Amino acid sequence: MNGTSPAPAPALLTERDLPAPLTAAPQDSPAHHVRAALDLRLRALLSHDAGTRVGTEPEHLHQMRVAVRRMRAALKAARPLLDAGWADDLRAELGWLGRALGPVRDLDVLLLRLRDELAALPELERAAGETLVAALVEERTAARAEMLAVLGSSRYQGLLERLADAIRLPLPTPSATRAQPELIDLVRLEVKRLTRAVRRAGDDPPDQVLHDLRIRGKRVRYVGELVEPMLGAPVKRLLKATAGLQEVLGDHQDACVAEERIRGLLDGLGEYPDAHVVFVAGRLVERERARATEKRAQWWTAWEHVAARAAEI
Repeated sequence: MNGTSPAPAPALLTERDLPAPLTAAPQDSPAHHVRAALDLRLRALLSHDAGTRVGTEPEHLHQMRVAVRRMRAALKAARPLLDAGWADDLRAELGWLGRALGPVRDLDVLLLRLRDELAALPELERAAGETLVAALVEERTAARAEMLAVLGSSRYQGLLERLADAIRLPLPTPSATRAQPELIDLVRLEVKRLTRAVRRAGDDPPDQVLHDLRIRGKRVRYVGELVEPMLGAPVKRLLKATAGLQEVLGDHQDACVAEERIRGLLDGLGEYPDAHVVFVAGRLVERERARATEKRAQWWTAWEHVAARAAEI
């Protein structure tokens, strides 16, 4: 699934250029825990950089994207602990990198999904379905070329160096003297935001609202990872419940996206598409809609598990 040749040069920064891995003990400052989290995620990003460039194993890109998301989440949650301008600027650069990785990863997921579906169809229908897949492959090739250009850019190298500097030295903190929140307070804040969003969502929220809830749940999970070594079992139970909510809402979102993309691919075939292609697209849409309906019925129970675990911290 590589689509294009890998970028000719690997990342200039490697794990060998970093100091020894950081550890954070319960007595360490909250800012140090954030620094240790950035250290862990930067090492994950670097370890998957080469595999992402080669492109033969999609999991490398997935893990690289997850590392970027977790660093952004940590910086956002820890903003009260850090120099706000520094944190916001670094988050913006990580967002730029994430936007370069995202399209290829999303297409990897969609292509795998459609190919699995087509594999179960009769031969004639599989052949018709390949018309839909071919359009996605072409789109992925273009997206991958753009991603490789980003990974080969001086801006990307500069971002890696900035992240390395962030773990080599203590993180910049606010110049004004004020009480600093504890990490557990940041987790509780994210839980409150998720709870308010769930209440606003109502009994039958639109698909986009469910997607937004998934993102808020992900923030709880990523911030919770900062305090897990300090608080142990209660936070672990919260993270497990939040992961369950994410899974349900993620499956719902994947089904909604797949249905929308299949419809879009069909529209792109012109005014008179092949009847076999239309038939196969209809079957695929029907299956995705059924999956979305199934997951929609499960999300509230998954949320109740999160709420129960959140009450323990």
